[in-house]
Amino acid sequence: MDERQHCVYVNAAAEALTGYRLGEMAGRPLHDVVHHTYPDGRHYPLEECPIDRAFPERAQMDGEELFVAPDGSFYPVAFTASPVLDDHGSPVGTVIEVRDVSEQKAREQALVESEARFRNMADHAPVMMWVTDPDGRCTYLNKAWYEFTGQTAETAEGLGWLNAVHPEDSGWSGEVFLDANARQAPFRLEYRLRRHDGTYRWAIDAASPRFGTDGAFLGYIGSVIDIDERRETENALRASEQRYRTLFEAIEAGFCIIDMVFDDEGHPVDYRFVEANPAFERQTGLKDVEGRSARELVPGLEAHWFESYGRVALSGEPVRFENGSEAMGRWFEVHALRLGPAEARRVAILFNDITERRRTDVALRALNETLEHRVEDALAERKLWADVIENANAMIAVVSPDYRFLALNAAYAAEFARIYGIHPKVGDSLGELMAPVAEHRDEALAIWRRALSGEAFTVTEPFGESDLDRPYYELRFNALHDREGHFVGAFQYAVDVTDRLREQARLAAAEERLRQAQKMEAVGQLTGGIAHDFNNMLAVTIGSLDLLNRRIGASDARAKRYIDAATDGARRAATLTQRLLAFSRQQPLRPEAVDPNRLVSGMSDLLRHSLGGDVRLETVLAGGIWPTHVDPNQLENVILNLAINARDAMPEGGRVTIETQNAHLDSRYVASQMGVAAGHYVLIAVSDTGTGMPPEVIAKAFDPFFTTKGVGKGTGLGLSQVYGFVKQSGGHVKIYSEPGEGTTVKVYLPRLIGAEAEPASLADDRDLPLGEQEEVILVVEDEPSVRQFSVEALTELGYRVIEADSAAAALRLLDANPDIALLFTDVVMPEVNGARLAEEVRRRRPDLRVLFTTGYTRNAVVHNGVLDPGVELIGKPFTIEELAAKVREVLETPLG
Repeated sequence: MDERQHCVYVNAAAEALTGYRLGEMAGRPLHDVVHHTYPDGRHYPLEECPIDRAFPERAQMDGEELFVAPDGSFYPVAFTASPVLDDHGSPVGTVIEVRDVSEQKAREQALVESEARFRNMADHAPVMMWVTDPDGRCTYLNKAWYEFTGQTAETAEGLGWLNAVHPEDSGWSGEVFLDANARQAPFRLEYRLRRHDGTYRWAIDAASPRFGTDGAFLGYIGSVIDIDERRETENALRASEQRYRTLFEAIEAGFCIIDMVFDDEGHPVDYRFVEANPAFERQTGLKDVEGRSARELVPGLEAHWFESYGRVALSGEPVRFENGSEAMGRWFEVHALRLGPAEARRVAILFNDITERRRTDVALRALNETLEHRVEDALAERKLWADVIENANAMIAVVSPDYRFLALNAAYAAEFARIYGIHPKVGDSLGELMAPVAEHRDEALAIWRRALSGEAFTVTEPFGESDLDRPYYELRFNALHDREGHFVGAFQYAVDVTDRLREQARLAAAEERLRQAQKMEAVGQLTGGIAHDFNNMLAVTIGSLDLLNRRIGASDARAKRYIDAATDGARRAATLTQRLLAFSRQQPLRPEAVDPNRLVSGMSDLLRHSLGGDVRLETVLAGGIWPTHVDPNQLENVILNLAINARDAMPEGGRVTIETQNAHLDSRYVASQMGVAAGHYVLIAVSDTGTGMPPEVIAKAFDPFFTTKGVGKGTGLGLSQVYGFVKQSGGHVKIYSEPGEGTTVKVYLPRLIGAEAEPASLADDRDLPLGEQEEVILVVEDEPSVRQFSVEALTELGYRVIEADSAAAALRLLDANPDIALLFTDVVMPEVNGARLAEEVRRRRPDLRVLFTTGYTRNAVVHNGVLDPGVELIGKPFTIEELAAKVREVLETPLG
């Protein structure tokens, strides 16, 4: 366009856009050929048209407006107007570029409508829904979220939704979410969510990533569902199943579950055992029945067993019968009922051994039959059976419908008197007799009421004073009838089962201790293997940093800071690995005779410095303390670990007491402690006045990586290291604590007989010991990176070094180089380990010195955690200073 806004030139696209040809537009004002409108369709006044106003602006102008097509339809356009300037910089025209943005506007409108539909649907959804941006910040939460949590958009959006999560769950759930966001992966969480009333409920939070049409990550869309009732139901179900399993294993009655087998005509021909409890095996004498058929276990089994159980499986009607034989000498009361639908064909069976009761019933029936024949004989027989009942160990009594004793034997009367302090006799009313002990009367009357209603049942319950050690009795009740079949009372047969139940409880406790010991052993095996790989990696890392530090020196201060920081991190990792080895009892120990009092006294300054000014340290050292045989350095680490734990348990300050004394663990105590031997021990106890621990925390305190400290404030390996060292040293460790009452950790170490502890000599702080070029060292290591570091470190120390990657290569080099002065070999190698290599080397060269290295102690040179006699070992990872000192020590130590 020229300075008058008349068209000078238009291209073919402009003709298509406006509907006018070039000849029709040339020389005409822009407003004549382009019809401008407002979004509502009204035409712009000429002076308000955005494109028309572009001239005579000197700067580029961008804008959008609606054009009217020749057919009268509207379409949006975006334009760019650029001024055309003459040689003097004055505007003489305008170049206008126009683009049809109809499709773009349509997509934008569709997106707005889609988001509106989503928000409308989400706000009316019955579950909580949310949306995030690619940075993981919440940009939308639906109405259900705000109603459930009571949050507002100002407090919830961004990462504010975590404020509604339970404090114990918000940390880890936030980390899982951010990790998934970084990986753009779907995730599912279960955590506790705060309701608007301040209570917490369990919820499932599940989300999937969103991606644009171009594949770009847009964030997440997720939903949150309240599952509190479901979790309660699941927990109740698990508890019920556990109670069932405990009852199943513990009850004295035999119990089994069977699947019936029918032939093609529907007749029951066999059954297969699904499971059976120990009592079933004891009572029937059948072993390992699960998965096996009845005909396989008992050939020739009578058909009535199959018929009885088959009717139960098909009809669902339970049955109850007695079965047995005099030849077998055993009688059982059998209850059978169907489990599940008829098509399952599954039956549950309960066996009660009623041999004693049946014999008593037979005796009573025989007595009644005898009375029918002859009075004299009947009297004699009655007296005979009365004597049998009177002298039986079981407690027998018969009570009339009006609760009066019709009969009772001496055992029943004696036990009744022992429990309640009252002597019963025939004719006494049970209610009146027990009036002085009214708190027990209702209990006794209730159980007899069941029996006098005609019910036959068995119960196991405690009786007597609740503040005493109450005995448990198994009580069997049956109805009693006269010869005409008239009900005359109820019959009780009782035995004391207290010892049996206590033995079952003791066995259960022993099994729990065994499971705990097995768990600790399994975790120890795992941590030992992990430590081996870590030690190899750390050996390369620490050694390389040492060599790099020696190359750079003080010439580059910034590089030295970086090296020091990396070295510090690697050493911390090495310390963590040592703790793993300590827990798994795989650290090589150098035990010696130790005076506990001298060791604790020597640590006083270190402990006071570590505890700080808010904690007061007290030591109580026993006179005449016995020596013990342990690694003194590791024992110092144990005491320091326990003292620091005690300090952390007293955030407001307090007192830490370290006490030594002689102790004796007797056989009664060690019977309840797995893997502890009775005998004399040296006790070192560390006590604090801190917050204490509940029983559930004490139970997990020695587990590796378990900690009650905040994130980043503890590895959870301190007490694990204590546990591993003490067990490896043949000792015992025990925690005594109550919330609010402080904690005491007692470490028992075996007493050393016949030796006295010597004070440890101070380390000789000398310059780095170097070698001579004529001193040749053969390095044998299968890990290339570790071998390379060892070679470079020894070369740096002035030695001439030869390297081999296996035992076979080492022997060839040894034969070819008689001037080799030292064999430096890894212990754990494939095919031939370092110990076997050393044996062959010493057979060929008895004068050759050997230095072993390893990151794992379950090998041929360490047994029971202690180095074999005469073995020199440096553990991985090691620094160049440690290597230099150890090599000189081995080379300068006389042979033999």
